[in-house]
Amino acid sequence: MNKMIRTFIITLTLLLTVSLAHPCTNFLIGKKATTDGSTLISYSADSYNLYGELYHWPAATHQPGTMLKIYEWDSGKYLGEIPQATQTYNVIGNMNEHQLAIGETTFGGRPELQDTNGIMDYGSLIYTTLQRAKNAREAIHTMTSLVAEHGYYSSGESFSIADPNEVWVMEMIGKGVGNKGAVWVAVRIPDDCVSAHANQARIQQFPLNDPDNCIYSPDVISFAKEKGYYKGKDKDFSFAQAYAPLDFGALRFCEARVWSFFNRVNSNMGQYVTYAQGKTTEPMPLYIKPDKKLSTRDIQHLMRDHYEDTELDWRYDLGAGPFNSPYRWSPLTYEVDSVAYCNERPIATQQTAFSFVAQMRSWLPNAVGGILWFGIDDAAHTVYYPFYCGHTQVPHEMEVGNGDLLTYSETSAFWTHNIVSNMVYNRYSDKVKDVIKVQKEIEDSIEVAIPEVEEFALDIFKASEEDAIKYLTNVTNKLVEVGMKEWKKLGQYLLVKYVDGVVKPEENGQFKRNDHGQPASPIRTGYSNEFYKKVIEQTGDKYKVLPVE
Repeated sequence: MNKMIRTFIITLTLLLTVSLAHPCTNFLIGKKATTDGSTLISYSADSYNLYGELYHWPAATHQPGTMLKIYEWDSGKYLGEIPQATQTYNVIGNMNEHQLAIGETTFGGRPELQDTNGIMDYGSLIYTTLQRAKNAREAIHTMTSLVAEHGYYSSGESFSIADPNEVWVMEMIGKGVGNKGAVWVAVRIPDDCVSAHANQARIQQFPLNDPDNCIYSPDVISFAKEKGYYKGKDKDFSFAQAYAPLDFGALRFCEARVWSFFNRVNSNMGQYVTYAQGKTTEPMPLYIKPDKKLSTRDIQHLMRDHYEDTELDWRYDLGAGPFNSPYRWSPLTYEVDSVAYCNERPIATQQTAFSFVAQMRSWLPNAVGGILWFGIDDAAHTVYYPFYCGHTQVPHEMEVGNGDLLTYSETSAFWTHNIVSNMVYNRYSDKVKDVIKVQKEIEDSIEVAIPEVEEFALDIFKASEEDAIKYLTNVTNKLVEVGMKEWKKLGQYLLVKYVDGVVKPEENGQFKRNDHGQPASPIRTGYSNEFYKKVIEQTGDKYKVLPVE
């Protein structure tokens, strides 16, 4: 009975961890850790309930006394209203016209600290702040002031906040019903370092007397002591341990993604593999120095990680199927014979609605310097398009209202990409090669074109900032239009090439025909020898070809 109870508690803990988390991933890169001196943050919005589209709020002026209605980003629930700012800034996705970018991941934390009477949820907090703040420090002040005045509705949250000069991580959690506001701490990532967070609080001890690099709420420690979460000396206080204690899910489903990123950029991170596996609890550092400087394309590539070639690589066990899939279908945990098991949760995942890499460049005018590299659907199978921070007209393919999770749209980027992704999942090792080829061709062509586009935009900017913004908006929208056409062709190509489980032979990029002009006989590839061995191990002689006497 005790064993059964223990197993039930472990399983329940895992399931609660999964259900409470909105599983997203953020990378943060300081300006001296990048190849060109830009600051970078990345974000994947990973939710089965979220539709992939690009948000836009144009700059505006508002009359005194105007109120702003707040709706929870996750559910659309009306939470209340707050006074509107007299001046708001242009926001495209998660970046505003001043090259301020904000991302997030939900860590949940202690459930009793959620304030269901609060007005500001984490999503509204991000997008309201982007309309009001010009830089990272202003954003931290705006966000913490909004929750202090109007209450914080969401559970614990980690925020990535960056401008062209500084990159910050801020972690925040409410104080519970009847105690308006939040406790929080914000740490500046050193310019030559990188950081990450993925649904688990990561700030441990922090400097108490270094306002240039660390800001925190006055009661972040005293409140923890009052609630019985911490009893030690102030200098030893850990935000993460007090407000979001580790469990297996926090390690294996969350911190493992941070480890995978760190492990890709720093050769000494193998020492933390047991932490990523949920076997040990000695935490990784909040930030590390990469072995080499990282480019925007590097970060895009790292957002496509599935733990390949690490101890958490899961492409070669039975669950991967005959085509070495780095995906499993939800839920994350399952039980067999009263024992709880789990799937891996990599950085790239099928339920991503959209992701981005935000690039901020201090040496350029804002209108040209800030780029939101934005992609729809699974990061491993998306294309990142450059949306400049002054962008004024969302392309129809990514426009809010062009379809939704229950409404298919022929012109929607979300559905166009999902058609291809869901074709790839069932024959991954073969089909993903075709996807990567087209993905690389499109992104390479964009990378080659960007310098000339920006040079022309800067010339226009000298005469008219408005015209430069219009030019960049039109360029990006055209890139999206062309890219979507190529992606639809990719989907058609995959259907033709792999229809009915065989493979059409090709030559010089064309499907082959015989001497009489008819389609050449398809290749019956079957499965790998390794997979056949697994079948035989399970079935014995059931399928053995026997001699007929």
